[in-house]
Order: sequence, then structure tokens, then C-alpha cells
Amino acid sequence: MGVGLTAAALLWTGDARGAEPADEDLRILVEDLRSERSLLRRKLEVQEEAQAAKSGQPLVGAGSDGFYLRSPDRKFDVRLRGYAQLDGRYFTEEDESFDDTFVFRRVRPIVEGTLGGVVDFRIMPDFASSSPVLQDAHMNLRYVDEANLMAGRFKAPFGLERLQSASALLFVERALPTQLAPNRDLGLMVHSSSLLEGALQYQVALMNGVNDGGSAESDDADGKDLVARVFGHPFQDSTVEWLSGLGLGVAVDYGRQEDGTPAGYRASGQATFFSYASGTELTGSRLRWSPQLYYAWGPFGLLGEYVRSSTDLERAGRDERFDHDAWQIAVHYVLTGENASYKGVVPRRDLAPSKGAWGAWEVKARHHALHVDPDVFDFGFADPARSAERATAWGLGLNWYLNRWLKIALDYERTSFDGGGAEGGDRDAESAVFVRWQLAY
Repeated sequence: MGVGLTAAALLWTGDARGAEPADEDLRILVEDLRSERSLLRRKLEVQEEAQAAKSGQPLVGAGSDGFYLRSPDRKFDVRLRGYAQLDGRYFTEEDESFDDTFVFRRVRPIVEGTLGGVVDFRIMPDFASSSPVLQDAHMNLRYVDEANLMAGRFKAPFGLERLQSASALLFVERALPTQLAPNRDLGLMVHSSSLLEGALQYQVALMNGVNDGGSAESDDADGKDLVARVFGHPFQDSTVEWLSGLGLGVAVDYGRQEDGTPAGYRASGQATFFSYASGTELTGSRLRWSPQLYYAWGPFGLLGEYVRSSTDLERAGRDERFDHDAWQIAVHYVLTGENASYKGVVPRRDLAPSKGAWGAWEVKARHHALHVDPDVFDFGFADPARSAERATAWGLGLNWYLNRWLKIALDYERTSFDGGGAEGGDRDAESAVFVRWQLAY
């Protein structure tokens, strides 16, 4: 009734003035209609749950968040979700070492759910390569909202873009700071996202420890990493609307890794542009830290992060500590007016050409770079003929959200290098067009 009266009032007001209702009035009306639709949907779900509770039968269904099987009291819940990404990569003629190709980037079914109302779990393999990989396998105990306990294999709580779901990425490939951030690892984590009414979240994890940009399925060393991250929205409840979408955070990762070989770094086209010389080994402590932010105001969004990685290495009897750093700034704007979000864009109207609906369209741009400590070359820890000291990239692109499940992304990325070429010159620049077809349910 409330929304109906609001709609009638807006239309009457528009007619009385001899003009269409103002854009802001229409926006408010649309939001009210959405809220009422969600409320009605929830009322129907409650009625179904009540009927199922009387009959004692489990609830089986499907919705925008996947397929589910749950008990009437919702204490037991199993959901089937997943996503698949088919990429096309096309390189310019100057990149003769690369082949234009189609490739499955990710094929990940997800089984997740809740047991007894207090134990959550998630299992996510990846079938994109010839050998399946177990990406996530963890349980989460949430007896206390302020201190959940997670155990298993999951993303280390560090990089801002790394922690973003691959199905919600702005660009086809993550930016260069992710090359320094840890990926998935095994360990324990205490965390919460409900402090200060959701305005503050934290994670503290004890993990095996992985290389820059790396993942691990097992551990053959005694050293462990302590990873901690805090991220908050200090103006979440501010009356100043344009400040409410600002999120700020910082992450730290410290540990000792006395065995193993340090990792190299790759550009967006997945070609390695830096690798350590043979015989280089981890030999002591490692410290990573990263300030980060995400900002959204209406259809505009901005993501920024800086990562610094300091590592003790040994080669040919020489011990040294090297500092590498990387940064990125990315902006995006939803042309069709939907709200920008760290979790992706949900179109107001699904693709339906016969009704004049074309989904949601988003433009994007970013600039990012990675700088290797020059002492790595001066002290003989890298081969200058094969490794660049710096990679600097910029990219532009367009995302088309046909509906909440289908997305097509088009990117152009150009990366230039300092060093890494023959006879002391620079490595050839990498210019590539990326196209992604994504299904996520």
C-alpha cells in the first residue's frame, strides 16, 4: 500500500505540474519497489518454511544465489553454486612469443553450507587445468559473532584485490600488486565482520606461509606466517552521503621461511618478466604490508592498494634482504546507473531486447606497476638478460552484465618493462586484448 500510494502521488504530482516526475523521485520509487519486492519474497519464503516445518519436509529450491537444500528451521543448509570463465587472449604482432588463444581460466563448482546453525563449510575445486586443484576447503565456527574461527585452506587475509572473488573482478586479470600478495594457504584464522554494527572487520591468521603471489597445498618447513588485516567503513552511518562508501584498511604478513625458492613475477598476459637466478633460496624473515582502500558513490567506484614485500635471500654464500613494491589505482563507472560495488554489479533490468532492456554496462580504467629492488641485479640474484627491474601497465575496458549470472568483459592492457632485454636493453612491451565470457550462479 505504501509504495502504491507513493507511485500514485508521484504520478499525480507530475501530471499536476504538466511534467514527468523528477529523476530523484523516480529513483526513490524504484528503490521502494525493490524493497517491497524483497519483503514479499521473504514473506513467501517464511510461509514455505512454516508449511515445511509442519510437514517436517526439507526445503529444496533454486534462486539467484544458487541451488539449495535446507531444513525447515534453516539450521542445516547445503548450497550448490559455482562459476566458469572462458577467456580469449589476443596479442599484438610485436609480442611474437605469445600465441592468441582461448583458455578456460577458471571452472569452479562450489559446495557450501551450514550445519547445526553454527558450523559453516565451503569446498571449491578448480577443473580449468588438466589436473584438478582444490582451491578452498575450510570450516568456520561462529559460536561468537565477534570471533569466528576458520580452519583449512583459504585465501590469506591480505591483498584487497586478491580477496575479491574472481567472479567479481573488475578486469580479466588482477593487477601487479597481487604478484606480491599471498594467495591460498593452510592454517587457522580468527575473524569477524560484525564489529561496530558491520563498520569494522578484522582477520588474524596463522598459516604455513607462501611465496609472493603463491599458493600452497602442503608445508615442508617449520616456519609459519602471521597474517593480520583490518578494514573499516568509518563513515558508514554518516549523513554526508558521498562519504558513506569509503572503506580503508591495512594488512601485515610476517614470517620466517628458511627453505625453498622465491617466486618470479608475471604480467597480465601470464608471461614471467622476472625470475631469480639459479641457486637463490629463502633464508630468513619475510615482511609484507599493504595499505588499501575501496570507495563507491552511486555508479562510481575506486580501488587502490600498495604492497611492499621484504625478503631475506641467500645465493652463493651471500645473504641479502630485498624490498619489492607494487601499487595500483583502478576506477569504474556504471553507465546504466546501477551502484558500483566491490562485490560486482547487479543489473536493474536483465537483457531483453524486445523490451528495450540491455542489462548493465560498466567502463573501467587502471594504472599499476611493480618495482623490483635494483640490488637484486647488483648482487647477482637475478639474470638481467631475462628479468626486468620494473613493469608498468595501464588498461581500459568495458563490462557488460547481461543479467546477474552472465557477464562479458573486454580489456585492453599494455605493459612496458625496464630492463630484461637483450644486450642490456628493455624487454619488448606486452600489448594484449582480453575477452571473458563468465557464467556465475
